[in-house]
Amino acid sequence: MATARDIMHPGAECIGEHQTLVYAAQRMHDLDIGAMPVCGDDDRLHGIITDRDIVVKCVAAGGDPATTTAGTLAQGTPVFIGADEDAGEVLHVMEKHRIRRLPVIDDHRLVGMISEADLSRHLSEQAVGHFVEEVCTSG
Repeated sequence: MATARDIMHPGAECIGEHQTLVYAAQRMHDLDIGAMPVCGDDDRLHGIITDRDIVVKCVAAGGDPATTTAGTLAQGTPVFIGADEDAGEVLHVMEKHRIRRLPVIDDHRLVGMISEADLSRHLSEQAVGHFVEEVCTSG
């Protein structure tokens, strides 16, 4: 069975927790992605922020993305998966936490990201269909 390493998009870029949301948005634009992992000064995953987080939790709430840091929005315990976990566990974690993007960790370091598009490229239609039903359409 495929592993998280087999499914992931390798080389995910982290944004530093002290970087501004303007910088995060620029990197998302440049990389054509909708989410970025946030890493601390220790180079370890501290969370993830999405383009939607920037708009809803900062801009719409009256915050200033030029001064608000990525670490401010990346609160809570990050959900991630080990690079050698199997595809079934990848789906289980994403379904359990109702997330569409999953950071992949190896030796406590970010090595990649798994998105819905990665799932559809590497897993069966049945597995992806179940994921979509559980995560994207359930209330």
